[in-house]
Amino acid sequence: MTQQHTSSFDNRPKNYIGSTLLFLGIFSTATIVGLTLFVAMLTNFKTRWKIGHLWCGIIGWMTKVFCGLTYEVEGMENINPQQPAILLSNHQSAWETLALRYILPPHSVVIKKELLYLPIWGWSLLTLKSIVIDRKNQRASLRSLLEQGSKYLHEGLWVLVFPEGTRAAAGEVLKFNVGGAMLAHKTGFPVIPVVHNAGNFWPRYSFFKYPGVIKLRIGPAIATQGRKAADINAEAEAWIRQALKEMN
Repeated sequence: MTQQHTSSFDNRPKNYIGSTLLFLGIFSTATIVGLTLFVAMLTNFKTRWKIGHLWCGIIGWMTKVFCGLTYEVEGMENINPQQPAILLSNHQSAWETLALRYILPPHSVVIKKELLYLPIWGWSLLTLKSIVIDRKNQRASLRSLLEQGSKYLHEGLWVLVFPEGTRAAAGEVLKFNVGGAMLAHKTGFPVIPVVHNAGNFWPRYSFFKYPGVIKLRIGPAIATQGRKAADINAEAEAWIRQALKEMN
């Protein structure tokens, strides 16, 4: 597929109605789900995960109906729900923060603390065992990732990390931070690289979503036991760069 441009000079027709309906749908349902997750604190994590999972499925349905945007997944055979792993994914839009929660096994997500400033939904992320990091304090953030990530992995949860640290432009991959790979080095859990081209259709910093099919590819597990974090990180980054180049 030829890469579609997502800059301010994008000449595709603007989907005003569909994008507006999706925004309203996300905003309204997020409020309801956020409040529901607070109440669900009286239950267990499995129940709260199912609530979040259902909501992400509803958002996926709205994205398809309102914006004509769907996705296809390649490599699900590389996911063994019985073997927790550390997922390293590229980051291009808000799409993957929702879709991966629906597609992948129960997991903890590394999030920036600024998300907690969002009323109700941002706060409710804490009910889903998110790992909160402060990008202005890298040492404390790394400590939180290693301590909490190790704990959750041993509890049977997967851990999802966006090693670029921020959203990249469509077709680009930013230099990886080493935190996720250091967690793999410390724990010996495998790394599974994940790549997608969501930025072609759900661009960063853009209100508009465009019809099409997002490609999501899940790579084979990367062995980590006895390996240096830098080597693990380099292998995952190289795989993601090459896979993104192939799908664009």
